[in-house]
Amino acid sequence: MKFAYTYSDPLLEETPEPALDWEVDRIYQDLGQRSELEQLFKDCQVNPPDRIFIRRLEELGDSVEQITSHLAQFETMGITLIAVEQNYNSAIKATNTHANLLKLLNEIQQQKRSRRIRQGYARNRLDAAPPPGKAPYGYRRGKAKYTIDRSTSPVIKEFFDNFLLYGSLRGAVRHLAKKYSKKISATTGRRWLSNPVYRGDTAYRNGEIIRDTHNAIISREEAAQIDRILRRNNRLPSRTASASRSLAGLVVCSQCRSHMSVTRVTLHRQKKEYLYLRPINCSQNPKCRAISYQQVLQNTIETVCHDLPQAVEKMNFTQLDEVKNNLTEAIIRQQKILEQIPALVETGILDAETGKIRAYKLRIEISTLQAQLAILPPVNLRSVAQAVSIPQFWLDLSETERRFYFREFIRQIEIIRQDKSWNLRIIFIF
Repeated sequence: MKFAYTYSDPLLEETPEPALDWEVDRIYQDLGQRSELEQLFKDCQVNPPDRIFIRRLEELGDSVEQITSHLAQFETMGITLIAVEQNYNSAIKATNTHANLLKLLNEIQQQKRSRRIRQGYARNRLDAAPPPGKAPYGYRRGKAKYTIDRSTSPVIKEFFDNFLLYGSLRGAVRHLAKKYSKKISATTGRRWLSNPVYRGDTAYRNGEIIRDTHNAIISREEAAQIDRILRRNNRLPSRTASASRSLAGLVVCSQCRSHMSVTRVTLHRQKKEYLYLRPINCSQNPKCRAISYQQVLQNTIETVCHDLPQAVEKMNFTQLDEVKNNLTEAIIRQQKILEQIPALVETGILDAETGKIRAYKLRIEISTLQAQLAILPPVNLRSVAQAVSIPQFWLDLSETERRFYFREFIRQIEIIRQDKSWNLRIIFIF
């Protein structure tokens, strides 16, 4: 007869599968407490098995003393204990096996110390407390949550506002250096833009995020817009996201499939400049000719005004609304379950720790659903398309402002060459 025993800490790991790789007559499985281990000892005294399988020796107790005591009990009863993941077999009496046991117990002692630290961090997560380490720039560490630092948070807010206005990471970095003498790298700026802390959320090293744990520096609407801009800029060639010209990074030559850069040409002793779009890596012979930037810009505006409303009308808003409704309903269901947790703990149906674990997992699930909802297109896309389909709207904008709106709707602009003439085709994001 063979038994198996498993133990898992719900704070640190998922519950293992009840079925093991080997055939056993009964499985004793503990989660958090060791009541099944006590039952295992009672059953062994009545009808001892030949072998007991465990994954690791540390599952037999919370300390080295408990583990060695339980090992001695199994040995006294004449039961062979096999720790599969540690290659330990108590039936082997060789000297090197005892030496191996001493080595394992020493490792277990170190692991238990590390485990207690991780358990402390896990309990802090259940209370939505900040993770260990220095608070992000713009915040201070409070007793149970982050608090806004009044001296540095305006710098963070200015950085986000500039990025939202112009959609340029490097431009926002330069703006901070110029206005506040705060010098950061573009990599740091990108981390700020994607850091959940500035949105009022707490993120942990395991990748889990809990929403609304402290006061936010940016709103949910601003956060969703930042995410859209970052996804949009990721599609552009390197360093074109912060380029001054509105068509930079968007135009591709359909003949040589090369992206086209903006080239500036000036005449000797004249202030006037001429802008051209020229292929960066043209494989044709002869090379594809440069095209007037202003002509492409004018044709782009005309095409957007004509084609954008039609492209928006082709979108399946019914399906989009269905997705949003399903996500919203799922969030509401999870929130209702979350509201019932305190009553279940109070009536004794759930103990306090189990209630915290369940509430924590529900908050993670809600955060995931809300993140999926935030990345969907805005509901007012039709009205926005109508507003930007007026030519005068584009003509009144600066190049920087046009760059922002072009990239909000356009994925790519293809220049289609025909002998000495050309026309363009716009590929919209949606």
